[in-house]
Amino acid sequence: LTLSGKVALYVNEHMRQVKLVGIGLAVVAVVYISIWGYMKHTNQKGQAAYNVAYDTLVQGLQSQDVGNNGVKESEGLFEAVIGNYGMSKAADLALAQVGHAKFTNKQYDDAIDYYDEFSSKASGNEAYETLNLLALAACHEAKGEMDKAVDILDGIVKASDNPFRENAMLNLERVYRLDNQPEKANEILKTFAKEFGSSPFLPMVKARI
Repeated sequence: LTLSGKVALYVNEHMRQVKLVGIGLAVVAVVYISIWGYMKHTNQKGQAAYNVAYDTLVQGLQSQDVGNNGVKESEGLFEAVIGNYGMSKAADLALAQVGHAKFTNKQYDDAIDYYDEFSSKASGNEAYETLNLLALAACHEAKGEMDKAVDILDGIVKASDNPFRENAMLNLERVYRLDNQPEKANEILKTFAKEFGSSPFLPMVKARI
């Protein structure tokens, strides 16, 4: 009762301050709810647009169109996701998809730009980070920049707990061979055979040693 009385007395003596605090909290609540609602709406719209772009990409890859028109169309749709719903989660993933489309159309420098931008969005997600690095390595390999491809792939291979290490080793071996470094390529194959004894790629690896 004493505590309640003191609280009531304080409120009476500081009514103006109490009202200001109440108004401030109400404003914060309204702003928070508005932002939350906007982000939810943006994510939903962005995801819907992403799904349309992805379906177009799949259909393009499955078609017999040698001109890759489906891939080119999906590229524009993914770019629209980025442009129209840049704050959505789908827009982050769309960066990698545009990078893939650019790579497919042999626009390697543009692909690298998109993959580089996606790398900051993928930070903290090991799977996305590694897949993005593998894509970057492929771009540099396609450009003939073997040293850059080796640096990226070697970094993945040295991470013993990386789930994509097996794939990275096979890619690194191929790049070494293309770069006229057969000794290093064979060393990678021997390491692979020793560490991945149950891999479905083991027969192929043994045949190339």
